[in-house]
Amino acid sequence: MDSNVLMSFILTLLVGLTMGLGSLFSFLVEDENKKILSFALSFSAGIMIYISFMEILPEGMHMIEDAVPGRKGHLIVLASFFGGIIFTALLEKWVHSFGGHHHHDIDEVHSHSESHAENEEKNHLQKLGLMTAVSIAIHNLPEGLAIFTAGLKDITIAIPLAVAVVLHNIPLSIAISVPIYYSTGSKKRAFLYSSLVGLCQPLGAIVGYAIFSNFFSDMLFGILFAIISGIMIFVSLDELIPTAQQYEDHHFSVYGTIFGMFIMAISLMFFGHSH
Repeated sequence: MDSNVLMSFILTLLVGLTMGLGSLFSFLVEDENKKILSFALSFSAGIMIYISFMEILPEGMHMIEDAVPGRKGHLIVLASFFGGIIFTALLEKWVHSFGGHHHHDIDEVHSHSESHAENEEKNHLQKLGLMTAVSIAIHNLPEGLAIFTAGLKDITIAIPLAVAVVLHNIPLSIAISVPIYYSTGSKKRAFLYSSLVGLCQPLGAIVGYAIFSNFFSDMLFGILFAIISGIMIFVSLDELIPTAQQYEDHHFSVYGTIFGMFIMAISLMFFGHSH
C-alpha cells in the first residue's frame, strides 16, 4: 500500500475518533440540571447553523457553480439545500411515527401524569439524539473523504484541515451525546453513538477511495454538501432550539445559540478553514 494512502487514512481515522470526546462534556449534565441541558442543545444548534451557512453550503455552492456556472448552478444549489430539508422533515415524521411523538406545548405536558410526561420527554430526547446523529453521520462521510483525498495530494495540506475538523467534531458530538445520555442515563451509549458517527469519516474515506475514485466529481461533492447543510439547518431549527427552550427561558437558549455560532466562527477563523 502506498505510504501516502496509509498516512491519509490514519489521519482520517484519528479525526473521526475525536467525535467520542464530546461525550465527556455530556456527562456533566445531570437529570436535575435543565439549564446545562438547554445550553448544550442551543450551543450545538449554533455550531450546526453557523458551520452550515458559513462553511458547508458555501463550499458546496463553490463546487457546483465551478462545474455549472450561472443560474443553472445556483438552482442546483437551492434544490440540493431544500431537498436536504425536505428529506429530513420526512425522515423525522417517519422516526416519530414509531413512538407516536408530536411536538407538544406546556399544557399538553401538564395533562399527563408526571411519570408519563417524564417518559415522553426522555423518548423525545432520545429521538432527537438519533436524528442529530443521522444528519452528522451523513455530513461526516464526504468530510472524511475530503480529508483523505487532500492527504493523497499533499499530507501537509490535509493536517490543518484535519485540525479544523477535529475542532468542530467535538461540539457536534455534544449534539448527539447530550440528548442520548440525558434520555437513557447511559454514558456508554452516549459514547458509543457519538463514536460510531465519528467513524463515518474514515468510512467515507474507504468508500470514496474504493468505489468513487474514478468518477466522484466536485459537482457531486457540492450537491452532497448543500444537502448536508439543509439537513443540519432543519435539525437545528426544528429540534435542537425548540427542545432547548422547553428546559429554560427562551432568551437563554438564544444566547446559547449565538455563543455556539461565535465559538465556531472564531475556531474556523483561527485555523484558516473558512471561505
